Amino acid sequence: MTVPSKDHRSGSVAELLATYDASKFYDELITPAGRPRKHARILLRHLRSLDREELYGRRQAAEFAIDAMGITFTVYSEGSNIDRRWPFDIIPRIIPAKEWERLEEGLKQRTLALNLFIADIYGEQRVVKDKVFPAEVLAGSKNFRPQCVGATPPLDVWAHICGCDLVRDRDGTMYVLEDNLRVPSGVSYMLENRLVTKRVFPELFEDYAIQPVDDYPNRLFDMLASMSPRPADYPTVVVLTPGIYNSAYFEHSYLAQQMGAELVEGRDLVVDDEDRVFMRTIGGLEQVDVIYRRIDDLFLDPEVFNPESLLGVPGLMRAWRAGNVALANAPGAGVADDKVVYAFVPELIRYYLDAEPILPNVPTYLCMREDECKYVMEHLQEMVVKPANESGGYGMLIGPHASKTELKKFASLIRKDPRNYIAQPTLTLSTVPTLTDEGTIEPRHVDLRPFILTGPSSHVTRGGLTRVALNKGSLVVNSSQGGGSKDTWIVEDS
Repeated sequence: MTVPSKDHRSGSVAELLATYDASKFYDELITPAGRPRKHARILLRHLRSLDREELYGRRQAAEFAIDAMGITFTVYSEGSNIDRRWPFDIIPRIIPAKEWERLEEGLKQRTLALNLFIADIYGEQRVVKDKVFPAEVLAGSKNFRPQCVGATPPLDVWAHICGCDLVRDRDGTMYVLEDNLRVPSGVSYMLENRLVTKRVFPELFEDYAIQPVDDYPNRLFDMLASMSPRPADYPTVVVLTPGIYNSAYFEHSYLAQQMGAELVEGRDLVVDDEDRVFMRTIGGLEQVDVIYRRIDDLFLDPEVFNPESLLGVPGLMRAWRAGNVALANAPGAGVADDKVVYAFVPELIRYYLDAEPILPNVPTYLCMREDECKYVMEHLQEMVVKPANESGGYGMLIGPHASKTELKKFASLIRKDPRNYIAQPTLTLSTVPTLTDEGTIEPRHVDLRPFILTGPSSHVTRGGLTRVALNKGSLVVNSSQGGGSKDTWIVEDS
């Protein structure tokens, strides 16, 4: 943290909030007229009662807690990886419970339709035969796995853990920005953000009825255990990690520890002649029932996918297809984790569920369609252009902030491979008051990633990971590109 000068730390927080400008964007806590939204009144009244020195003392306490708890993330730079302290802002985001009920219902609807779509794609492909989903989109899918055709996972669920990114536009409408169904990350930071905030503002947890998120590890374990192919009171569940050099290793180890599951690497597992998976232990081999895998498909099994992979387990796909081990998320689930597929989700909901989508998509242009591509090219400087299968904010163009060279480069990329690109209008993402290094409280843009667990039933976390673009004016919230996070409170209106 950059410590503000003594001058910037003198005075009251009320003075800082008096100059806060919420008129340019939809602000989650403050109205355009500068008044607290109903659900934020207690929080803002409390903040105004503090002086700046005390506020920065709370921020310093949060950073001490993050260091003590070892909350880090990894960035890659010049061929090396660097562990950094998790960037966290102490002013929480608050969402009324009544609004959350609708969001929860819409997220469950969406993940149900996506699971039905994945099952159909690896089964009869009715959605293609009925011309609801284009065959050429499937043919160009980088995440379609022919090795999964005909497979039937436990409960016929493919994407057990999903992270859907939500954004709010200027008019207050909440949109689904994208669906993450391969190995969605960030839930550990959601849980740790809550622990840190309780240390920083314990008094606010007495004033607010904040819905809890700390039951997630138990719910995750119960969902994983429900998939066990062996009848057992306590099935053996493991978390499969690529290892300590992975950017999400903190999360892998954290979730394993919280669930009481073993954290394993590929070399710790072996598949026997009967297509069963065993874990090497100091007491000998122990059969594994469920694997929560945090490894991409292509590195999962060198017998089937990348033969040079040292991260996976030879024979794992044989064991999975034989029904001797459950994998979450199932191999091949990434076929729906494609930004081109995203554009079809509203129609998939209508097709599979015979219902209207509860949550809207961001308006999306498919560059594979000639007329839409022509429009995108003519308005490139106004658009956000995304490749179909990148993540972390990489490979993306934000037109209004792009140089002429970048615009020209992306025009060329789209012409070469139109199937690989979508474009969306630049949304004016909502903001939340954020404490800056310069000693001010300013609006910063945010998104929200709730997590949805799907097993015998469906559960949505009561909140999610609010990611915040800490750089002024930035729309990029990813931690690898200057973003941070906030605790997210779901509270009753009263």
